[in-house]
Amino acid sequence: MQLTDLYQGFRDPATIYSLATEIKTLASGLDTDVNIMEVCGGHTHTIMKYGLLQLLPENIKFIHGPGCPVCVMPKERIDHAIALANQPNVILVSLGDMIRVPGSTRSLANHRAKGCDIRPIYDPLDTLKIAEDNPDKTVIFFAIGFETSTPMTAALIEQAEQQGVNNLLFHINHVLVPPAIDAVMAEKNAKVNAFIGPAHVSVISGAKIYQAAVDKYSTPVVVSGFEPVDVMQSILSIVKQKSANEAKLEIQYTRSVTFAGNVHAQQLVNRYFELRDEFRWRGLGPIAKSALKLKDEFIQRDAEQYFQSILPTKPIDDHKACQCGDILRGLASPKECKVFGRGCSPQTPLGSCMVSSEGACNAYYRYGEIPHGLCK
Repeated sequence: MQLTDLYQGFRDPATIYSLATEIKTLASGLDTDVNIMEVCGGHTHTIMKYGLLQLLPENIKFIHGPGCPVCVMPKERIDHAIALANQPNVILVSLGDMIRVPGSTRSLANHRAKGCDIRPIYDPLDTLKIAEDNPDKTVIFFAIGFETSTPMTAALIEQAEQQGVNNLLFHINHVLVPPAIDAVMAEKNAKVNAFIGPAHVSVISGAKIYQAAVDKYSTPVVVSGFEPVDVMQSILSIVKQKSANEAKLEIQYTRSVTFAGNVHAQQLVNRYFELRDEFRWRGLGPIAKSALKLKDEFIQRDAEQYFQSILPTKPIDDHKACQCGDILRGLASPKECKVFGRGCSPQTPLGSCMVSSEGACNAYYRYGEIPHGLCK
């Protein structure tokens, strides 16, 4: 498979308009709204960037989900990273957007500007070279992400173990999609009655992880690619199910996703990680069995254990004016937040949904219509 095979032809305007016409025809026969939660922020950006909302009938509505790993990171975990970065002879390494997310007071970027050795990377395996090049330092990988990125952290641990790189520790913040779906559906005011499942997660985990949600909540789940044609095909599949009064698990993104997923990657993850009893999500609160931790046999690499005495433990809520929590729970849209585009922008974010390139607020700010004068 070539890289172009993943997107070639999936941005064709004629195909998009044809799918929109078919969706409108079918949706006109429905007597209820179709409230679709696109779990992943990548889908949110596609919907906004390509103007898909404007092509759809009024009874097709989107509810933005908690599938942005940066967005769901609670402030106290960011404070963990800041505390670690401020320790003597420590190099803190993390992925992309993470260094810009505010903790209880400041972000990792602020502390980097003050002299802390904080290094953003895009390939976790780069951390291995940083550790090898700095044998007199403790290098800590602040690991984030859903099922998509967990195998990369596991591969990094395996390389460190095999090569005897003992100055590399891990602060694990890997979270899981199915428990987040359960948390969304447990909301008293939950309106979601269909899901677009994240493709990248499903490449690793397989579409099988959503079957329980289909069975438990009688909601269609369609695993979708990230191109506009992918999303429109997935919406059409959901509308067809609704028209037939069905609830099924479907894979639209068949060019990369299978029901079983990447078994080798799953085995690698299971070698090094196990479920936490509980993990606190930004906006969603504590969710049981929703995140991973290092197995006890690798406790010598666990930065949470090694630095336990200096890590803050008190839960910290978002800024009172920020509605990130409601947005992540599917109870509000970005434009309903009073500080959206005013005190909160990608340059001066109050919440993680605006910081992250996958965040719903970031997508609305980039591609949505912001009322005149709002950003002055």
